Amino acid sequence: MDPVMSQPNWTEIVNKKLKFPPPLLNAIQEGRLGLVQQLLESGVEATSSSGAGGPPRNVDEAEDRSWREALNLAIRLGHETITDVLLANVKFDFRQIHEALLVAVDTNQPAVVRRLLARLEREKGRKVDTRSFSLAFFDSSIDGSRFAPGVTPLTLACQKDLYEIAQLLMDQGHTIARPHPVSCACLECGNARRYDLLKFSLSRINTYRGIASRAHLSLASEDAMLAAFQLSRELRRLARKEPEFKPEYIALESLSQDYGFELLGMCRNQSEVTAVLNDLGEDSETEAEGLGQAFEEGIPNLARLRLAVNCNQKRFVAHPICQQVLSSIWCGNLAGWRGSTTIWKLFVSFLIFLTMPFLCIGYWLAPKSRLGHLLKIPVLKFLLHSASYLWFLIFLLGESLVMETQLSTFRGRSQSVWETSLHMVWVTGFLWFECKEVWIEGLRSYLLDWWNFLDVVILSLYLAAFALRLLLAGLAHVHCQGAPDGTACHYFTTAERSEWRTEDPQFLAEVLFAVTSMLSFTRLAYILPAHESLGTLQISIGKMIDDMIRFMFILMIILTAFLCGLNNIYVPYQETERLGNFNETFQFLFWTMFGMEEHSVVDMPQFLVPEFVGRALYGIFTIVMVIVLLNMLIAMITNSFQKIEDDADVEWKFARSKLYLSYFREGLTLPVPFNILPSPKSIFYLLRKIFWFICCCCSCCKTKKPDYPPIPTFSNPGTGSEPGGERGSYRLRVIKALVQRYIETARREFEETRRKDLGNRLTELTKTVSQLQNEVAGVRWTLAEGGTPQPPEGASILSRYITRVRNSFQNLGPPIPETPELTMPGVLETQRPSETEPQDAGRARTPASGRSGPSSPTHVLVHREQEAEGNGDLSQEEGLGIKEGS
Repeated sequence: MDPVMSQPNWTEIVNKKLKFPPPLLNAIQEGRLGLVQQLLESGVEATSSSGAGGPPRNVDEAEDRSWREALNLAIRLGHETITDVLLANVKFDFRQIHEALLVAVDTNQPAVVRRLLARLEREKGRKVDTRSFSLAFFDSSIDGSRFAPGVTPLTLACQKDLYEIAQLLMDQGHTIARPHPVSCACLECGNARRYDLLKFSLSRINTYRGIASRAHLSLASEDAMLAAFQLSRELRRLARKEPEFKPEYIALESLSQDYGFELLGMCRNQSEVTAVLNDLGEDSETEAEGLGQAFEEGIPNLARLRLAVNCNQKRFVAHPICQQVLSSIWCGNLAGWRGSTTIWKLFVSFLIFLTMPFLCIGYWLAPKSRLGHLLKIPVLKFLLHSASYLWFLIFLLGESLVMETQLSTFRGRSQSVWETSLHMVWVTGFLWFECKEVWIEGLRSYLLDWWNFLDVVILSLYLAAFALRLLLAGLAHVHCQGAPDGTACHYFTTAERSEWRTEDPQFLAEVLFAVTSMLSFTRLAYILPAHESLGTLQISIGKMIDDMIRFMFILMIILTAFLCGLNNIYVPYQETERLGNFNETFQFLFWTMFGMEEHSVVDMPQFLVPEFVGRALYGIFTIVMVIVLLNMLIAMITNSFQKIEDDADVEWKFARSKLYLSYFREGLTLPVPFNILPSPKSIFYLLRKIFWFICCCCSCCKTKKPDYPPIPTFSNPGTGSEPGGERGSYRLRVIKALVQRYIETARREFEETRRKDLGNRLTELTKTVSQLQNEVAGVRWTLAEGGTPQPPEGASILSRYITRVRNSFQNLGPPIPETPELTMPGVLETQRPSETEPQDAGRARTPASGRSGPSSPTHVLVHREQEAEGNGDLSQEEGLGIKEGS
């Protein structure tokens, strides 16, 4: 190590008399180590010669910033030796070391980061400068820094994906504290908001940028994939709670989704895929609500994949690995199903549709038979349930046709309750099916699915219609039992439809049944994601309906405004039947939007002023609604459809995966309405549970279980181990292996990109040197002819370019100042180097290029020292080219 570093002789710059030497920045810029040492030694001598009893002089802010800028400049230019000299001779405070550490991280210099961390480690035993700590956070003078508020060295290293520096900082105990919730009312958050609200918000954003980075997820998380899922959901919530920074949070959420997608792509065999997708781990029990339901025998639980579905990780679920696993489970033992033609699949589906009752009876009698195992395959279970629902819809259509053929019966009250409620057999089966789903999934997970919400609405309407018919039959029985010839008995039994009251139960039952029948057919869209084209259309229609619901809010506001205006104008006159009544005016304006009304309705020739105002309002309404709002709705729907089409593959695979997972669960094999029949299997399971309960109660009364765990033996070696511990450890090993492969892949891609970039720069440099040689040859020819040498056109630009290129590679020596023009050959002026410059040139390192790195999400900035070595080789080739050209 440098002897200067072993004997630190720090000179205080706070409340001392050491002045900042103005030539120091130029010396650092030129890389002149000897001059830097001379300036620092002269400052120390001037301080000692002034005497210890002199009055102390407080250093002003400008001079303090000059010292800080000197250290930052040395680090930014890659002068490690000069940096060591500054650190050895000047004691910098916390703010200066903190910003210098940020500069070292920003320029990707791990060696300088180690020196600065060692310097801070050496300071731990000394008195902490509280003034410097307070100024670092609440002094406005640091706002001139190039780094945003809330950016720490670890945050910056993670944002730039500098794995080596991030690991180095984490080893020293650096962490990224997760920000408090948005609604946090603690003292720290309250003071930060009152001091500077913008700094507080920017600090939160920069902190989340570090947390959501690939480096932090890879190095700071034991389970990187689970951490990415949880962070993605948290960022999605923050985007809703803080709409001011919604684009930033959405970008970070997309970054965390990409990380999980890329990490899954690092799997190399099926055992790793199984370990990643089928285990949640011990630390994620809170995430496993609704994920504990068992699947059919032979089907893995896919807990991690179901968690990804619940967290809306669409790219992860749509990954080819996940889709391959789901497709293999979906087909089961039917290996030829995936490769079969569409005609064959339709033929098999039609056979299942026709034989559905017989297949259900066979499974009901022998669930463990070969037929029972065959029907448990998810694809056949899906076809069986779809066939049952199609039979239900056909039955609804049959009821409608029967009502047309027997109009005289259904026009009055002569039909019985059972004649109009035969569909309740299916409704009872659907109700029992939904109850079992709530029991398996849990109420919260059940209500999160909009299809389940639609099922609840449909079943509620069916039950309400059936209850009204039962109420009508009960009222008829009660009134006719006491007075068969009474008015009430006549009303509820033989009264004509024209005599019924508006709130008659049969009116309400028929209306509810009609609405529910329509909703039952819309429920058929649930099975559409099984097909790629139909599934994409179903998703697009869902997005369009969502747009229409939001659009209807604005539509109703404007429609109500014009409704009140026109109605108030025409109420006193009553000149037309379509205006002057609230209901009629609403219908008139509603159908006007579709061009189905005549504009002459608003005419009142005998009243000029009301007619003029009415025509004006009607014209404005037509312009606003028909031309503006309806076209805006069309644009919104087109935009939603285009978004789905742009990402159609991911959207369809995500919807299909949710459909597949719903048929992997254990039970629910028998479709409606056969599921309401108690099967022999369920009776056997019930008796077995009762027997086990009685036996367990008896054994608990006789013996008491010990509180300590049993001792493992050779015959039972796994007794003393925790359940799932070995599996969990294997899962963690797989996750760490995936993270390591991810980092290595990113390094290789970055090195390949860097080599391509260096090759392009070398080609450009070779062309420039060749052009410069031609220009110099032209100058020599002009001198040989005896003329006055004129600098060729563009020579100053080339000269500046060559100077900048040489200054970017510090291995050749001190930087050359840019010259305004080329001089004659043989008379090129060079600066006289100092005695220490050759030594310094050998030690100087290549500064960071300052580029942000490749645009690929897996490209990370690592090992800039290797890049510096490559830049040094390139600069040597450049020097040889210049010598040859001169």
